[in-house]
Amino acid sequence: MFRLRLFSKGLIYLILIIYSILVFIPLSILALNSFKDLREIFQKPFSLPSYFRVENYIVAWKQANLTRAYLNSFSVSIVSVLGVLLISSMIAYILARYDFPFRRILYLYIISGLALPARLAIIPIYLLLRDAALLDTRMGLMLVYMATRIPFSVFILKHFMEAVPVEIEDSARIDGASPWKIYSLIMLPLSRSALVVVAIFVFVGIWNDFFFPLILIDSRSKETIPLAISVFFGEYGHQWDLLSTALWLAIFPVIIIFFIMSKQFIKGMTQGAIK
Repeated sequence: MFRLRLFSKGLIYLILIIYSILVFIPLSILALNSFKDLREIFQKPFSLPSYFRVENYIVAWKQANLTRAYLNSFSVSIVSVLGVLLISSMIAYILARYDFPFRRILYLYIISGLALPARLAIIPIYLLLRDAALLDTRMGLMLVYMATRIPFSVFILKHFMEAVPVEIEDSARIDGASPWKIYSLIMLPLSRSALVVVAIFVFVGIWNDFFFPLILIDSRSKETIPLAISVFFGEYGHQWDLLSTALWLAIFPVIIIFFIMSKQFIKGMTQGAIK
């Protein structure tokens, strides 16, 4: 029995090590190529650069106008994440704690969005935003992201909130707490780990999304990071040196945010696995 546990633990560690290597290798190659010129990337794509060309970052930043793109991506991502967390947590709390007619049907209707890719509805979405005069606006893009991320968020948060003991809320009601106070002062703090998990998943998905900004945004001044990076893709060739630099600049904030919130993220994922 002891040997079986030891073997299982060793196998798990081996799988995690292999997975970490598979993730680390592309990131390291991308980071190294961001300091090379185009010729060196083709000749020695997996070696250290002969000279660390820091000017690649300056050229890529200016050519893609990443200052504007960063501001657009951060504003769209953060506002969308906050909107998703607020709306999804309220819906999840109602579904988890209140019993009313057609509650299960409503829940199934909401999470049915997980089975249907939002990109299939791009024509109705485009027409709705056009009629509402929200095309080529950051607000229109935020509303699309909120609507498409709510099903996943409700699915995660509802199960976490159901695991919170009802006795805590009963005690608060006896003390005279209103439903809003119970939701905001008790349920949200107790669901903090789940909120962090949802926030990271939603933020990364929005930050990396290229499809919706490509269709819904026309102005260069409102481009997000993925759209801004597309400037390095040409009809007859690609600027791989500047593209590698811009890609590294695009994923670096996500890596930093994940490391800052990794403790809460792992805690939330672990709680979900135990449940």
